[in-house]
Amino acid sequence: MPPPSLDPAEVAKFSKLAAEWWDPRGAFAPLHALNPARLEIIRDEARALAAAPPGAKPLAGLSILDLGCGGGLVSVPVARLGARVTGVDASPDAIAAAGAYAAEAGLAIDYRVGTVEALADELAGGFDLVLALEIVEHVADVEAFLGACAALVRPGGKLIVSTLNRTAKARALGIFAAERILRWAPVGTHEFDKFVTPEELAYAAPDLDWAEPIGLRFDPLSRQWRRANDVDVNYFRVARRPNAAPATAKKSRA
Repeated sequence: MPPPSLDPAEVAKFSKLAAEWWDPRGAFAPLHALNPARLEIIRDEARALAAAPPGAKPLAGLSILDLGCGGGLVSVPVARLGARVTGVDASPDAIAAAGAYAAEAGLAIDYRVGTVEALADELAGGFDLVLALEIVEHVADVEAFLGACAALVRPGGKLIVSTLNRTAKARALGIFAAERILRWAPVGTHEFDKFVTPEELAYAAPDLDWAEPIGLRFDPLSRQWRRANDVDVNYFRVARRPNAAPATAKKSRA
């Protein structure tokens, strides 16, 4: 049986689009647009974990896991900043696209086809920083997924989640406007019922210390995403594991 967080329909949906991962005008254009804002937050949070040696790249010495890495849109720039990066995705097609791009770029990224539950069994407490970006709204069981994410964070390390809030505003802007009017993403990319509130994130991984959520907003004049106080649509939430033994993956209630 598949692990509880895996949604085969979602994996199939994104596998069909695997050839478009690195096309900034293709199906993943919204993620390309999000990347500068995402990387700014990742850099800030990662630098607080350990200071890079003088003359080294900013994230040198850090072990970072990119869950639901897709074609590697985050794994690649994080690796270029000096981190040791592991990228995991349930789609073999996405991992093939990610591996091909990394090889062409000369980057040694450990890409794997797999699930968060399997990785948590193998490498519990193994990462300084775990990234779960734009993925929790595509899993079958948020509690099982985030429980396994939390188990992968070393004591003193961090988990960074970014997703869409389950609000009327997010339904209007994140689905209706983005998919049906602006055509930023293919119709059917998101399902409103799968959006996750900041409170639900913290509930799913209660043994982590969760910071207040960080909102993101799109500036139509500059066509860039920026940090904001408004968390009604897109938001980040960062959690730190206390300096204690790593937890085991949380089991689904189903």
